[in-house]
Amino acid sequence: MDPVIVAGAGPVGLTLALALARLEVPVILLDESTGGEESRLARTVVLRPDAAALLERLGCRVTARTRPWTGWRTMRRRQLVRQVALTPGSLFGGERGTGGPLGGQRGAGGWDGGLTEAVDSPGGDGPDDEGAPAPTASPVHLPQHELTRALRGSLAAIGDEDLVRIVSGSRIDSLEQDDHGVGVRTRGAQATWWRGSYLVGCDGPRSTVRKLLGVRFPGRTAVERHAVAALRAELPWPGEAVLHRSPPWRSIDAEVTARPLPHSLWRVDWLLPPGRDLVTPDALLVRVRDTLTGWCGDSEPPYELLDTGVHTVHHRLALRWRVGRAFLAGDAAHLLGALGTQGLEEGLRDVDNLAWKLSLAWHHGASEALLDSYQAERRGAVGARLRAADQALPLLRAGGGWHAVRRTVRPGGARGHDALLTDGHLGQGPLGAPPVYDRSPLAPAAPPDGSITVGTAPGAPVADVPVTAPDGLVVRLRERLGRELLVVLVAPGTGVWDRRHWMRAGLMPRLAAAVAALPLRTELLVAEAYPGAPAHTVLLVRPDGHLAAALSGVRPSALYACADAVRGGNAARGVPAEASARQ
Repeated sequence: MDPVIVAGAGPVGLTLALALARLEVPVILLDESTGGEESRLARTVVLRPDAAALLERLGCRVTARTRPWTGWRTMRRRQLVRQVALTPGSLFGGERGTGGPLGGQRGAGGWDGGLTEAVDSPGGDGPDDEGAPAPTASPVHLPQHELTRALRGSLAAIGDEDLVRIVSGSRIDSLEQDDHGVGVRTRGAQATWWRGSYLVGCDGPRSTVRKLLGVRFPGRTAVERHAVAALRAELPWPGEAVLHRSPPWRSIDAEVTARPLPHSLWRVDWLLPPGRDLVTPDALLVRVRDTLTGWCGDSEPPYELLDTGVHTVHHRLALRWRVGRAFLAGDAAHLLGALGTQGLEEGLRDVDNLAWKLSLAWHHGASEALLDSYQAERRGAVGARLRAADQALPLLRAGGGWHAVRRTVRPGGARGHDALLTDGHLGQGPLGAPPVYDRSPLAPAAPPDGSITVGTAPGAPVADVPVTAPDGLVVRLRERLGRELLVVLVAPGTGVWDRRHWMRAGLMPRLAAAVAALPLRTELLVAEAYPGAPAHTVLLVRPDGHLAAALSGVRPSALYACADAVRGGNAARGVPAEASARQ
């Protein structure tokens, strides 16, 4: 078959090309640029654990280029209203408040450390409280140009031009498709016709692919605007990110956010008042000085201003994400970013959802149901995120700032608003949590025989528990994602047995035979435990890490039906079950 054509070599396009190459799908990556990206320290990306885990799984070691945040604090005027401990390495952690006064407070002119009653805290005496939830996982925060360079380096390391071909200075000029593939013509230094099996437009908000497909892109313009600065300074909270609402030193700024980068660098964002007033260099310098003085005390601390800009947030959602053999992903399909939502992160989730489906289509053929499920799942998830942001905006961004909001809500509602905004930044709640594909067209029409409820809902991302792989190694479950279906048997006590024994004992022979008969390539894993799952639970996990089914015991027919639903079903594809089982 012809390669898959990926239009656009930003982070989403590069990640999709890398994901497809790892799945042995050849890719032509059309890059409008000449192969580089401007270095802008004020243009950074925040990736929550699932997005960062995808990049690490693909061999792009982004965590080596950053340093985990130690915490997050939300403040209002002179009060600390929420403090969250953050930790690296945990993909699905909980949250706990740390209590106490404002940490790192300065002397005269700084914060009043005695104002503690507004701090959210679950109670208890310390971090060793029994039953206290684990700290929330730290996001990954790095300049976007560093992520782009890391992705290009990972693609170059593949070293096989038959698998990945990057064509620089190429912009799509026209597009046509038929039942067997897609043809595009490019202009520029390498103007030519390219033929592909599928086309994915990752070419940004002004996507040429989207326009050539005639897909509308409705939404809202300039939902929020932020003045942005990258600077080097010593702030009172080393390693902690800070969201400061209604800071007392500037009446016109409703909100300031400071997020640490390595080497004592910070990205600072100031939410701008509605309107299109220009942010002059002098006005930005005043903001920098007032903010640093307000945080650090009476005197302005030393700092080095490295980069500045204005970031405008738009909310848009393409009406169609698939037209025949052409797809849209990333900013070409959606724009979001208000209240802590992350557009690039959603683009990486597009990649995680689409790559395994295109791989299945390229290697074995795919049903229309499987290819259509990309739009159903991802457009539905991003649409829900946009609706949640639009519903929260009138409360969190009401005219007149915080004081106007306080007059319109019931007592105690302020803390809920702060929590909602913090969750958006930390990747939790309706504004930030990983998507749940609970209405997926790839789910069985009815719960299969033997379905049970576990700690993960059907369609939600699985917990990252330790599992034993077929070679006997104990690894994390999410390390095995990406290539094929996973079947996980929950079998307490197997960890103390030699694999030679338990592979032939109990349920394993029957389960191994059932897995071998499934219509998709499947890896069998064993877990000592899984949240909410009793012994002998069998979990079916999609290649993108979402739970397809949880069954009680070994039920070959139910397991087969669930796997068949994940690939879009035999009926839609028109492939006999016997032939499918041999693929």
